[in-house]
Amino acid sequence: MADGDIDNLSSSEENIIPINIEEEMRGAYIDYSMSVIISRALPDVRDGLKPVHRRILYGMDELGVNYNKSYKKCARIVGDVLGKYHPHGDTAVYDTMVRMAQDWSMRYPLVDGQGNFGSVDGDSPAAMRYTEARLRRISEELLADIRKNTVTYVPNYDDSTEEPSVLPSKIPNLLVNGASGIAVGMATNMAPHNLTEVVNGTIAYIEDNEITIEGLMEHVTAPDFPTGATIYGYQGVRAAFETGRGRVVLRAKAEFDTTSTGREQIIVTEIPYQVNKATMIEKTAALINEKKIEGIVDIRDESDKQGMRVVYDLKKDAIPNIVLNNLYKQTALQSSFSVNNVALVKGRPKTLNLKDLIVHFVDHRHEVVVRRTQYELDEAERRAHILEGYLIALDNLDEVINLIRSSKDPDEARIGLIEKFSLSEIQAKAILDMRLQRLTGLERDKIQKEYEEIQALIKELNEILGDEGRRMQIIKDELLEMKERYGDERRSDIQHSADEFTAEDMIPDEDMVITISHQGYIKRTPLIEYRTQGRGGVGSRAATSKDDDFTEHLFIASAHNYLLIFTEFGKVFWKKVWELPEGSKASKGRPIQNLINIESEDKVRSVINVKTLEDPDYINNNFLVMCTQRGVIKKTSLEAYSRPRKNGINAITIRENDKLLNVRLTDGDSHIVIASNTGKAINFHEKDVRSMGRMAAGVKGINITDKEFVVGMVCVDYKNPPNLLVVSEKGYGKRSDLEDYRITKRGGKGVKTLNVTDKTGQLVAIKDVIDGDELMIINRSGIAIRMSVDNLRVMGRATQGVRLIKLNDEDEISAVEKISNIGNDNEEDGGEENSASDQNENQKDNE
Repeated sequence: MADGDIDNLSSSEENIIPINIEEEMRGAYIDYSMSVIISRALPDVRDGLKPVHRRILYGMDELGVNYNKSYKKCARIVGDVLGKYHPHGDTAVYDTMVRMAQDWSMRYPLVDGQGNFGSVDGDSPAAMRYTEARLRRISEELLADIRKNTVTYVPNYDDSTEEPSVLPSKIPNLLVNGASGIAVGMATNMAPHNLTEVVNGTIAYIEDNEITIEGLMEHVTAPDFPTGATIYGYQGVRAAFETGRGRVVLRAKAEFDTTSTGREQIIVTEIPYQVNKATMIEKTAALINEKKIEGIVDIRDESDKQGMRVVYDLKKDAIPNIVLNNLYKQTALQSSFSVNNVALVKGRPKTLNLKDLIVHFVDHRHEVVVRRTQYELDEAERRAHILEGYLIALDNLDEVINLIRSSKDPDEARIGLIEKFSLSEIQAKAILDMRLQRLTGLERDKIQKEYEEIQALIKELNEILGDEGRRMQIIKDELLEMKERYGDERRSDIQHSADEFTAEDMIPDEDMVITISHQGYIKRTPLIEYRTQGRGGVGSRAATSKDDDFTEHLFIASAHNYLLIFTEFGKVFWKKVWELPEGSKASKGRPIQNLINIESEDKVRSVINVKTLEDPDYINNNFLVMCTQRGVIKKTSLEAYSRPRKNGINAITIRENDKLLNVRLTDGDSHIVIASNTGKAINFHEKDVRSMGRMAAGVKGINITDKEFVVGMVCVDYKNPPNLLVVSEKGYGKRSDLEDYRITKRGGKGVKTLNVTDKTGQLVAIKDVIDGDELMIINRSGIAIRMSVDNLRVMGRATQGVRLIKLNDEDEISAVEKISNIGNDNEEDGGEENSASDQNENQKDNE
């Protein structure tokens, strides 16, 4: 090796600095992560923009593509932004600009795009060479006053020009449009909100700096997403507002419809934010094919320019509510938005609650107003200074003209003006630049008027700078102007979930008629649909049913009540009244098997109305008294049935060849009357039956033969004794005094309650009634009649009774229900017409 090569090698080795690779990588990664956090992924709390968004808006403003100007090619805009401000890939800039133009991505889009900017189905936008864009008007509110020294400018990436470090932003853009981004070691995901609500909340804070987050939430109620949908549950919203982190559940807006052919449909008009509609439909179809979602025969996307419309055609036996809930559970029709309010505050990432976001925006706007006012003051004083020079020159016009004419050059004239009239450099230069037409008398008046106006403006600007209250009022006025110009209605409504405010809070607490047919079809119908008729009327059509089906249970319940549903096999299920499918008076309802997990061979035998299962006083001091068809009776505390389970529980142990018949709710001090089909009834005190456990089988209530069976049980209060009403299968019935039934011990054979004959048929029902009550009677053919108990006079307990409803020869009564003290219109529907003949027949019956 030559000597020169050896010298070069030794000198290069001396320039090599040994470093620890671990420390170097740590330092380099920290620098990289800070760059990503500060300069790429997180928005500034003041204007709600990341650098790329800010550079696009500023670049478009510099390019002159304002809302009232013509569109420019996106390629031109992207190139300008890349060349001057954002030294990254063109895709990054174009994709950002595209999103700013999509009305399903941003609550208030900032870019007005022309051409193909993608779709909610995930379609890609056209290439930038094909699309055009310009600023929207609301974007210019973000840029307003930017040239009035309102924000600090920083050098661009190559120091060739400057760019704003933040925009003045008249609107609280971070709250209004939200933001999302993934940095290093942290991320942000901020929900959009309604501009009107945000402005109201900001003004509320300005008026009361001590306002709580709870107080702000009266104005800013919840996020407001561009695609609408329903916010399901408020707990996540509250957490997001209070802590800056929360999970907001979104549900698609759906409605039910029926086609002309009678097929029921679910129609979705709004989907959750950031859900790809095409992908959602595709995945739903796959779930249907895999039999994971039942009841849907077809899905169609009928969306057009008028709006979104996704149609789900249902099978004939499907219940829309159940299918929709299944769709919510298994598809993107229900999704969640995880709020994580991380933004840059003075260059540092912080998690912010609702009040923090508003406070930082107001502070920013206050600084903007101060800097703008100072800028305008400086400009006004500069102009006033020049006008003062003009006025001095005009007051000494001849001398000024002579001085200028006698000067050999402008510098000499300028110096002469300064020395002779005590003018400043600026004033002297302005006088020399003044046009000759300004020397006229009219122009002098204009200068004097302008000077007076400038002095008034200077006084006002000084007052603004010296009065924080004035500055805050300016912020409020500007916010109100923004609300007036851009404010709109909420798109996302709020539905409180069962964890907070249950769905029943949205449902009127009105009386419902609940009907359950022999084959298990159930429905609820508003009581107002049924009309009161006179005794003996032919009735009105109440329920449409199959030839071999008939209404077996009919009772009245409030929409908010709990229903305890007892079956023949001795099981109990829980259901709220409002959860039952609603149907018209003539509809047959829905299969109860779709609502509760009842066995195929089992059937509903009794349904109890319960006001609440949460009040310890109520459930510990009330009892359920059960009676079986073989006359077995059992009493158990309501508390034993106060813990609802989806699959039901055993309510009573049923012996062989027996089944549960009736269940009644009591306060522990009632008399129990049990009646058999042969017209016998027994009356004994409830205390004769001790309270037993839930699984007990019970004790004998009435002594009957193998050929007899129990038809009903009533529990009555002797302090206010009602009458007992009995009804036979041929439509005969009567009222009797309770005192006619002597009190005995349980287990006896009882006394006669109706004189059972071939004409009356066997006993089918027993009820306790008082004056003012009404009866709802339904026969097997589905005819219903509503009549007042007042029309029935009290008779002896062993009589045959009177005809209550006309029946065909092959028809029989299937259900009787009491309606207590409900006033309604007394519409006859044929009652008057049949009244006289029935009275004659009833008189013969009594003889």
